[in-house]
Amino acid sequence: VSNAGVGMAGPLECQSLAAMQSLMDTNFFGLVRLVKEVLPDMKRRRGGHIVVISSIMGLQGIVFNDIYAASKFAVEGFCESLVVQALRFNVAISLVEPGPVMTEFEAKLYEEAERADYSRTDPETADIFTNLYLRNSRDVFASLGQTPEDIAEHTLRVIEAARPPFRHQTNVAYTPMAALKHADPSGALMTEAFYKLVFKYDAVLRLGLR
Repeated sequence: VSNAGVGMAGPLECQSLAAMQSLMDTNFFGLVRLVKEVLPDMKRRRGGHIVVISSIMGLQGIVFNDIYAASKFAVEGFCESLVVQALRFNVAISLVEPGPVMTEFEAKLYEEAERADYSRTDPETADIFTNLYLRNSRDVFASLGQTPEDIAEHTLRVIEAARPPFRHQTNVAYTPMAALKHADPSGALMTEAFYKLVFKYDAVLRLGLR
């Protein structure tokens, strides 16, 4: 089970390349290093199961989570490319894709975001992040967040499955969000829906979550 991960949220201009590279080294290359260690032996004995804790943000980018989403997209692409070869050796690969999970990981991330310096971006972007994104994120976590124990139970079901799924989403509330991308291959439907949700109907979103 590959579970190591770090988060990053905020305006792109305020994040250093060094911090971005460090995040990719943990979230993506950490997984690559693990798979390189365990896969050869699994192939030799023609059996095994690699379970990767991904994220719904590996399927759908979320505003102000550019680099974190990019790392999870990389995880998804890596596993999707590898799964066919692995099946030839009777090795299963499963991606567990949670939405928000109520842990110290997220609490620390948002505490740091509230204290961060946003002078390197324009005032409008800083205002959108601090007064729209952070406020809505709290409501999302309070309303839709899962516990670590819930994610552990989902992961256990994937591990014990007779035919392990390649993808397993733990929160049904995010299924429509992921489906928008498949409904319109041009991306226009998804982009417009998220734009309206963030900038036109944010009050309705918060009311609905509460």
